[in-house]
This record gives sequence, C-alpha cells and structure tokens, in this order.
Amino acid sequence: MQPTLANRRALCSENTLKLGLFGANCSSGRAVTKVPERWSGSWPDCLRLARMADDAGIEFMLPVGRWKGYGGDTDYQGETLETITWASGLLAATQRLTVFGTVHAPMFHPLIAAKQFVTADHIGNGRFGLNVVCGWNADEFTMFGARLLDHEARYAHAQEWLDAIKLAWSAVDDFDFEGDFIQLKQVRAKPKPVGGARPIIMNAGASPTGQAFAIRNCDALFSMTPKGKLTEFAAHVAQAKALARGQGRELDVYTVAVVTCRPTLAEAAAYYQHSVIDNADWAAVDRIMAMRGDTRERWPDDYEERRLHQANGMGGVPVIGDPDTVARDLADIAAAGARGIALSFVNYTEELPYFRDEVLPRLQRLGLRRSAPPADGHSDP
Repeated sequence: MQPTLANRRALCSENTLKLGLFGANCSSGRAVTKVPERWSGSWPDCLRLARMADDAGIEFMLPVGRWKGYGGDTDYQGETLETITWASGLLAATQRLTVFGTVHAPMFHPLIAAKQFVTADHIGNGRFGLNVVCGWNADEFTMFGARLLDHEARYAHAQEWLDAIKLAWSAVDDFDFEGDFIQLKQVRAKPKPVGGARPIIMNAGASPTGQAFAIRNCDALFSMTPKGKLTEFAAHVAQAKALARGQGRELDVYTVAVVTCRPTLAEAAAYYQHSVIDNADWAAVDRIMAMRGDTRERWPDDYEERRLHQANGMGGVPVIGDPDTVARDLADIAAAGARGIALSFVNYTEELPYFRDEVLPRLQRLGLRRSAPPADGHSDP
C-alpha cells in the first residue's frame, strides 16, 4: 500500500480489528512474574517474534519506553532495548508490520528525534509509528539529569516538541521555532517521511490534560479497558471520538489485553494463577505501586485489587480461557469501540503460535479479521 496517512492509520491492513504485541522490548515483557519461562526481551527473541507476527498478519508491535528497571527479585524490565533503534531493526527485517517507537519527549531533542523517526520510516517504507510519552518516573529523569515538570507543563512541553517535529516533517524547507520550552533557528530537515505523509502518532494520556493532548494531536489514543467495565469503556471511546470530530479530526482508540490462552478454561485459569498470582514478583509490584503513590492508606478498600491489577501485565485487561473464550472476549472489546488491541503474553514466542492457529481463525469467522496474505519470505537482517 502507498504510505498515505489513511493507510498508515489503518496500519496497512483491511482488518476491522487491529492486533499488536506490546512490551516485547523489555525483559519480562509486561508480566511481573518470576516464572522461568518469562520473556527475555533479547534481540534474537524480538527478531524471531517480529517475523512470526509479520507472517501471521499481526499489524503492529508497540514497545515500552523504559530506561531503568523496577527491581524486585527479577529486576522487572531491568533490561530494555531502546525503542527507535529496536523499531528500525525490526522494520528492516519485516514486510508488513508497523513498528512503533515509544519516545519520552523530554529526553530527546526534537530535531534529533525527527531525523531518527524519518530514518526508521524510510527503513520500513512508511511503516514506522510514533508513541509519544511525557514521562512520570522520577527515577528515570534523575538518571538523565533532567527535571520532571509538573503534570500540566509536561504536556505543554510535549505540544511544542510535537509541533516542532511536525514542522520538520513538513514540506517547509527552512523554519524557526520560538516556544516557551523549545527555540530553534534556521532549521532544515531532509528527507521527509515516505510518501509525503507523516507517521501515525499515538499517545496514552489518561488524565483530562493527557487525553486532550491526544485528541488534539494524535491518530490513536491508547486507553486501558477496565475489567468488567466494557460499558464504561464504550462511553469513553465514543466521547473521545466525538471530541476529535469536533476539532475536525478522526481518532482511533486502542487498548491492551493480557492473554492466557490454553486448550481448556481450566488449563488457562491454572496457568494464570501460577504465573500472575502465585509467582508474581510482588516486590517489584509493590515498588511500582509506591512510585505511583498507590498506597494502602490512599486506597483502603481496594488496595489488593489494585495490586493484582498491577501484577497483571502492568494493568492490562486479563483475557483468560480457551480459544473460543479468548476470541469472544477480544470481539467484545472491539464491539465496545476499540480499533486495535495490543496483546501481551508471559512468553510471546511460545504462546503466539497457539493464538495464531486457534484464535485468529475464530476472529476471522466473527468477521473481525481476514486471513493473512502469504509471506514472501524474510531477508536476513
């Protein structure tokens, strides 16, 4: 497909429900678990996973922007691959997959970032996507010697940062940029993105300010789906899309699901209990909770529920069951308005083949997916 903005927003796919893989660039992925089969996050495993996903017709891979692990018994997410170079390598080794870079705006100079994004976009012939994050982890900002701005100022800075990048991507040859946070003089940025259309942009703002930023600037809002609250999620999706249309824009909403799929419901439930609960890295969970200010004093009535929610893939909705159940649950999320679902597993390459062989055909029969086109074979990286 020609890399127009419409095709980029569709992730170069005609499937009604887009599927992706979330967090594979990090050790342990999204599973805060001590089980020995947990995800490595190594480059060979990421490359194998990307090619497997590409062949299966999975639309995208979305990394986590992480600079420092959370400790605990596993040093959860202690080893991570930087997302722009990771995306560039995977784009060079795949044919259809959209690969995002998850980028902290305060940590990357906008002109360097714009050039990196365009380079990745050319490597992937228009398949690079940008996930903008403003950051919240004070430990990471301290490591960089950077100042963590207050919440509102973070998004004001991100607005200038993204405006400058979009100018660098535009057809303008030379420009100055004068903002409260960013000042640029006599800028020239070439080449431009492939096909003259900018990369798709995503943001996961949860606060009113964050969501307003996404609605104003982005093609996709990444939102969590509360367990058992699809009605509330559907209302959230409808409101976000209506607000975007009120600004003359179209917005898609994506979410995340933590998948445990086994031949029977009993097997899936047993493995979920084993990996997510019995063998959770609770020391890492508790440190993440403390960093976010989620204390027992603050949440006296539902602290344990929040703690389990954090252990479950850093907050994704659990999708647990046999292939029929998993396909039905994903279809329900799509029916609530989700354009795409980023999936995580305890071990991606061990679990994706079963998901591919059993769940994807069921989603096809539900009218949400088409069969993947035949692969042309992958060249060596």
